[in-house]
Amino acid sequence: MLPPQAFARYDPSPDELFYQSPRLVTHIDDAAIGAVTQLYREQFPTGDAILDLMSSWVSHLPPEIEYHRVVGVGMNEAELRANLHLSKYFVQNLNGQARLDFSDGEFDGCGICVSIQYLTRPVEVLREVARVLKADAPLVVTFSNRCFPTKAVAAWQALDERGHGELVSHYLREAGGWSDTEILDRSPSRHSDPLWAVVAKRAPS
Repeated sequence: MLPPQAFARYDPSPDELFYQSPRLVTHIDDAAIGAVTQLYREQFPTGDAILDLMSSWVSHLPPEIEYHRVVGVGMNEAELRANLHLSKYFVQNLNGQARLDFSDGEFDGCGICVSIQYLTRPVEVLREVARVLKADAPLVVTFSNRCFPTKAVAAWQALDERGHGELVSHYLREAGGWSDTEILDRSPSRHSDPLWAVVAKRAPS
């Protein structure tokens, strides 16, 4: 278990203040976005119900795949409203309320894109994600070397990309309910933003 200071941040003010203005920009370059989309293509088949956790105005899901529904949970309503992939969305600060207002086994997959570094209660959140996913459903957590440094937790900022993968894997072990965890380097090239991922499966109950 990590000590509380691992989740300290330079800016401890309420997250609602930081995210109150919409940011209709992408946080990784086009090549890295393509790598996220390819991972989703590999993990989330046609017809799935997908949870886009820590969502924004784009979800980077493959445009050619038709999902049953995509539900977003994020911090800024204007961003979520602009996201054309979302069937439904909820505004929620996971650092304040880790509980997800969904039924057990409601989703076929979950993506967390370049955002997990901002969670101060990641184990609780990932435990909730396990609860709302079906058995063997995939979780895809992607990350790069970019972040809002004032809001990323101390443990994240102390590590490189491989270390970030090991940290996310640690979160999953602490949360329980996960299997087949892999750390993947899916960086497109040395000229693009790095793109790493942790992919895990919801363990059978």
